[in-house]
Amino acid sequence: MKKFKPALVLIAVMAIFSCSTVPLTGRKQLNLVGDAEVNQSAAASYKQLLTDPKTKVIATGTDAQRVKTIGNRLASAIEKYLKDNGYGDQYSFNWEFNLIQSSEVNAWCMPGGKVAVYSGLLPVANTDAYLAVVMGHEIGHAIARHSAERISQEMIVQGGGQLVGAATSQQSQATQTAISTLYGVGSQLKLLAYSRNQESEADRLGLTFMAMAGYDPHNAIAFWQRMAAQNKGGAPPELLSTHPADATRIANIQNLIPEAMKYYKK
Repeated sequence: MKKFKPALVLIAVMAIFSCSTVPLTGRKQLNLVGDAEVNQSAAASYKQLLTDPKTKVIATGTDAQRVKTIGNRLASAIEKYLKDNGYGDQYSFNWEFNLIQSSEVNAWCMPGGKVAVYSGLLPVANTDAYLAVVMGHEIGHAIARHSAERISQEMIVQGGGQLVGAATSQQSQATQTAISTLYGVGSQLKLLAYSRNQESEADRLGLTFMAMAGYDPHNAIAFWQRMAAQNKGGAPPELLSTHPADATRIANIQNLIPEAMKYYKK
């Protein structure tokens, strides 16, 4: 008799009943972890980063004020949308917006609304609208709970690996190794596909959020073209990347702009 694996049964049951809906897009998603736990961990990591002696937070000046002003405009618009559409009680964000000295062309938003913009991004995002594109996109990841979703997907993959191991336990070692390898490759490609889908969903949410905050979504096309020009060293094939190819992203954004413009008010 094969050994009973309660952990796998628990994951399967949780997967059936742990679905949530992404605001605006309406996509059903798997969520096996609670917001409180994820947000608390993110807040601790954010605080640790800001207090690290190696981190230089730019607290004053025009650029720091731009980050905070644009961030607060986005946050206010998003919270109003969530409240007006029945999602208000599902989110408890303690927003923070900080500019960090770094040559990296990057920005991110942790769960719970902890946002960081690196100064290396500013020459590319050299207008308020361009910066709103990036910040709206990164906040979109947090609103869509992509971090929790990724954790949940990893849990399912790990549970699936245990099932594969149990199912092939009577096979030869060579067969077990081959099947395990194929499963590993297949699951990682699937996760990469999920990542690209999350990026596209964050683009959609970000466009709408910037429109709600009073920034014209048409600016997203020019911004991502500027970002594409930064990839002088080339990029991996789209299939093996966590992000859509530049051309794919820009084409998708062009198709999404009419939807976002419904929320745009100057």
